[in-house]
Amino acid sequence: MQNSTFEGPTAFAQLIRDAVADAAAQGVREMVWSDADFFDWPLCEKSVIDALNVWANRHRRLVILAHNFDVIPRKHPRFVEWRRMWGHIVECRVAKQWDATEFPSAMWMPSTYVQRLDPARFRGIVSNDALGVAHLKEALNEVHKQSSPGFPATVLGL
Repeated sequence: MQNSTFEGPTAFAQLIRDAVADAAAQGVREMVWSDADFFDWPLCEKSVIDALNVWANRHRRLVILAHNFDVIPRKHPRFVEWRRMWGHIVECRVAKQWDATEFPSAMWMPSTYVQRLDPARFRGIVSNDALGVAHLKEALNEVHKQSSPGFPATVLGL
């Protein structure tokens, strides 16, 4: 597979499920997820959390970039619990200065990526093209540079 296109929310969700499962099976050391709010990612599904548990058991790193994390506690409670347990390997960042409609929607790994080029229509690309992987990583690094910590693993109260 070099480049393959996808269209529709069902195809997108399945690609995310498959990518997390592949990351666990292949021992991928780092993932970067980016989305305006992760509303339509399958983060509430048990199969995704199970795959994340397998993936996280070895020294891993997950960077999550968002315009905001408001949706995640309401829509993805299983993921919130997983995040609490694995907070030491998960870095969540907020980049509010980016327009939510322009925020990159992608899942990056060192050898492949899934990217929604048109999030409203769920159209995008899945690719293992080395140049594409590098360009997406550069773009996500730029978002990271312009972001600040967000979505803490635990909330301390008084």
